[in-house]
Amino acid sequence: MDGSDKAGKCPVMHGGQTTTGSHVMEWWPKALNLDILHQHDTKANPLTGFSYREEVKKLDVAALKADIHALLTDSQDWWPADWGHYGGLMIRMSWHAAGTYRVQDGRGGAGTGNHRFAPLNSWPDNANLDKARRLLWPIKKKYGNQISWADLMGLAGTIAYENMGLKTFGFAYGREDIWHPEKDVYWGSEKEWLAPSDERYGDVGDASSMENPLAAVQMGLIYVNPEGVNGQPDPLKTAQHVRETFARMAMNDEETVALTAGGHTVGKAHGNGRAENLGPAPEGAALEEGGLGWNNHKTRSIGRDTVTSGIEGAWTTHPTKWDMGYFKLLFGYEWELKKSPAGAWQWEPIDIKEEDKPVDVEDPSIRYNPIMTDADMAMKMDPAYRAVCEKFMADPASFDDAFARAWFKLTHRDMGPNTRYIGPDAPKEILIWQDPVPAGATGYDVAAVKAKIAAAGLSVADMVATAWDSARTFRQSDYRGGANGARIRLAPQKDWDGNEPARLQTVLAVLEPIAAETGASVADVIVLAGNLGVEQAAKAAGFDIEVPFAPGRGDATAEMTDADSFKWLEPLADGFRNWQKKDYVVSAEEMLLDRAQLMGLTAPEMTVLLGGMRAMGTNHGGTAHGVFTDRVGALTTDFFVNLTDMAWKWVPKGANLYELQDRKTGAKKWTATRADLVFGSNSVLRAYAEIYAQDDAGAKFVQDFVAAWTKVMTADRYDLA
Repeated sequence: MDGSDKAGKCPVMHGGQTTTGSHVMEWWPKALNLDILHQHDTKANPLTGFSYREEVKKLDVAALKADIHALLTDSQDWWPADWGHYGGLMIRMSWHAAGTYRVQDGRGGAGTGNHRFAPLNSWPDNANLDKARRLLWPIKKKYGNQISWADLMGLAGTIAYENMGLKTFGFAYGREDIWHPEKDVYWGSEKEWLAPSDERYGDVGDASSMENPLAAVQMGLIYVNPEGVNGQPDPLKTAQHVRETFARMAMNDEETVALTAGGHTVGKAHGNGRAENLGPAPEGAALEEGGLGWNNHKTRSIGRDTVTSGIEGAWTTHPTKWDMGYFKLLFGYEWELKKSPAGAWQWEPIDIKEEDKPVDVEDPSIRYNPIMTDADMAMKMDPAYRAVCEKFMADPASFDDAFARAWFKLTHRDMGPNTRYIGPDAPKEILIWQDPVPAGATGYDVAAVKAKIAAAGLSVADMVATAWDSARTFRQSDYRGGANGARIRLAPQKDWDGNEPARLQTVLAVLEPIAAETGASVADVIVLAGNLGVEQAAKAAGFDIEVPFAPGRGDATAEMTDADSFKWLEPLADGFRNWQKKDYVVSAEEMLLDRAQLMGLTAPEMTVLLGGMRAMGTNHGGTAHGVFTDRVGALTTDFFVNLTDMAWKWVPKGANLYELQDRKTGAKKWTATRADLVFGSNSVLRAYAEIYAQDDAGAKFVQDFVAAWTKVMTADRYDLA
């Protein structure tokens, strides 16, 4: 017998089934990581072949809402409700699930149910929200697959507000759950929870210098530090960070005040104890904790003795009622800095009347001081925020309406246009942040339009590039952008560097009259022209193929377009067209991955699209980088054939420029960028490239390109789903 049979040896590879095990690529930390394109594989989904968006239409909405109303006041001994009402807890859960949304890349938000998974389920700012989800479990269990966790978590907070007296703006269903942690969201580079804000700012004194695309001021927070910047109270300084953070969540000053005041009208903060007594967060907790975290086995730890944020107290006199109490106390008293029992900075009123104090969460005969955070004091001390507060105080109805609308926006921002809304409570009013697009015509003669485009004499590159530029703005993160609406002809998109404004206007000058003559929308004509370009390129390569087309896109107007909001959709780089606005710290191939993931592409789809775009000569500005063919305009596999050909050596000529030279003579044949050569150097991408470099790959390549192209052109056609 050899040593492998010694008694007690573990029969499995240590760490092989846990996060302590080394990832195979950790040996090569600089290697391109394609994981963001491999997320949410069907193997991780227990509901394959299931359509939640169809199933939720069967939901008994009235019964579900009634059950949530009942739950709110059905206090559980294992986690008792403050004042016998879970409203504040459920609102905080909905808020923190939705509040991770950020405008720059559309990532974050509540649309996927990601709050159930790491890292969000274990962020310090989400302490004890695991209890809110567990309290909702009986309802989720009852309604099963007719309600997603994503929808249920958003609905619970909305119903809580209704239960406490607010007339809400509505609620829409349709959010689909994911089944494992997201890998595509960059939450910051810090390796420590609540690390000082300085780590994500160029200058922490300049709120606008926060690292993009981040919105929260510290790792593990949803918004700002409630005690002040880096935990140091200074309401005016905090106000600047609040303004920047909320702007990065797509909120203006009025919405920010409404959300702050409305969020703190109900519920309380918890800091009546010692934070060091809390156990690990859910992801680090022991097995016997049953998936819950932050458990305290040293003291009572529930009810009045709960520790969550470290701040202790309610903001208003009646924390289970929707009223104007927040403004009454904030502006009715002077406030001074104090420390909570847990040692956190908080503001407390001076000489407050006994009847204005909120009662204890368990014993109504006891009253305590209300509290305000540094962000609350910013609402009073910052001149712009104060003006909004004064407006609301003079007109409580305007506050009710502003908050209801801002809450709806917060909880629905990442759902995209209202055409994706499901359910009887979805509001009918069209809001500009929903990027509305009117319905387009479908009864026109598609063949006749196509014939007019063909007769117009546009090049393959111009037709394909224009359609691509129109469609590439689509973001699966928040369902914004895309070809529908033809906003590429409107400000600000028509002037984006990446859209080659001069060339774009030349192409639109040809396509817009065709739309007017035939009754088709400009949006449809742009896509149809791109399809025609692909068909012509395929024919030049020896393949007859028809690209699928579905009419019905509409043309948005300037009045339907929030130009300031659309600036965030501007591409800073597009590897598919071999273009970068400038040089970045991030590599060209990493920026290519980011755009491919936002567009919802897989790694194979990214590969075939890039190779085809190079072959058709669609590079920005007509550059020759990566155009490894002598048959430009034909949809050939030449990019892959020459990329993988060992006849050429790759010679660096700049930070993002290479020459492909003949190995024997040293003569230059082609130029390339990192976004080209990564398909030959990265082992996974090369494996895909080799598929298309094979001698028998021509037909497959054209078919795969057309399928991926059609996916891009119809990504925002929710009416086709």
